[in-house]
Amino acid sequence: MVTERPATGTARPYVFPPVVRQTVAGGNVVAAHLPGHNLAVAVLLLEAGAGREPLGREGLSGVVAKALEEGTTRRDSTAYALALEGLGTGLAISADWDVFQVSVQVPVDRLPAAVELLAEAVRTPRLDPADVIRVRDDEVTALRMYWANPGPRADAALRADLFGADQRVGRPLDGDPESVAAVTLDDVTGFHADWLTRPGTLLVVGDLDRIDLDALATTAFAGTSAVAEPAGGILPVQAPGERRIILVDRPGSVQSTLRLGHVAPHRAHPDYVPMTLAATVLGGAFTSRLNHLIREVRGYTYGIRAEFGHSRRFGRFVVSSGVQTAVTAPALVDAVGEINRTRDGGVTESELAVARAWRAGQLSVELQAPRAIANALATLVVHDLPDDYHATLREQFLSAAEPEVSAAAAAHLHPQGLTLVVEGDAAVIRDELAATGLGEVVDATGVVTGPA
Repeated sequence: MVTERPATGTARPYVFPPVVRQTVAGGNVVAAHLPGHNLAVAVLLLEAGAGREPLGREGLSGVVAKALEEGTTRRDSTAYALALEGLGTGLAISADWDVFQVSVQVPVDRLPAAVELLAEAVRTPRLDPADVIRVRDDEVTALRMYWANPGPRADAALRADLFGADQRVGRPLDGDPESVAAVTLDDVTGFHADWLTRPGTLLVVGDLDRIDLDALATTAFAGTSAVAEPAGGILPVQAPGERRIILVDRPGSVQSTLRLGHVAPHRAHPDYVPMTLAATVLGGAFTSRLNHLIREVRGYTYGIRAEFGHSRRFGRFVVSSGVQTAVTAPALVDAVGEINRTRDGGVTESELAVARAWRAGQLSVELQAPRAIANALATLVVHDLPDDYHATLREQFLSAAEPEVSAAAAAHLHPQGLTLVVEGDAAVIRDELAATGLGEVVDATGVVTGPA
């Protein structure tokens, strides 16, 4: 048996592939060259994210995404599925706050045919009324099942408090059962006509010596209209001056779901690297401060996580966990205490060394496959980052110094302005939460709750 752990070797240098940019047929092409690779990826990136959805129709972009797979004006759903299967691929469709993405991954010699099918689905979907209603109803059913679990209501309460329930960013990314049930056929066809008929950006990853980018772009952008502008500017970061606890009642629950958060900078902020490392030390890894204290020392939870989440226009800092009902209050006190400690005292060099190595190593592992590199290209486009961003990001993680990371923790952690959302049995935990002195206890509508 091996009695000693093998020593780690010298890290090999990571090289991000060269980035190529072109303007073709009214749209943009951003590509990465992988010499000798037989697998290629193409992604159509459109300014049609959830930020484009009207209030009361949250989740509309998700319904549109599913409806695109129901056939085109040229082929019904079966014929279209068979055409994709004949190329050995399928459509991957997703929408986040900023953009709508449709992608294919195929052997490089099949890429032109795959992009043709991709464009057919995006530009000329069938959108048969019966299919659209069925897809919408399926989404409603899935959301009802999801919202029956602990977590979604706590997430929604936190987002509404941070950004305002009257703002799109203050509502759930994927909507809720009520907002998706309200989506109509006209909503779907209107969203498609407004946003999916724009050229967008075509991302291509593969052996560019064997790929005709002009021909692919001409196919992807054929028949499109004017370029869509980004949906709104950067939101201001204004953390509240005092904490409060929002209690979301889940009668009879044996656990409490915790969501602690405040607003934070957008993804392209210059402090992204030190902020990420500070969050890693606090709660972004198994060895983090929060996980060590609340899981290993206290035994309150299976795990707790802290991270900065970012989009083009906004960001937020969030701590997530689930704890036993009986220890809800002390777990909350300990979590806020660790955030305070990190904000006030910064990080140690030994903690930072682990965080640097993990983040840099994770980056090198993740950015290997063509689809992962395509996602990295999307980051460049969405957040207007320089072409050498990913080529230098690993070194930025490795070279981040303790004073820089500690300064980011002091600047971007706001424990005094946290919104503390607790989803649990209100009758059991309300008085203990009030006794913590962490903040006023209100219900999900903002009404102050009295003693049980």
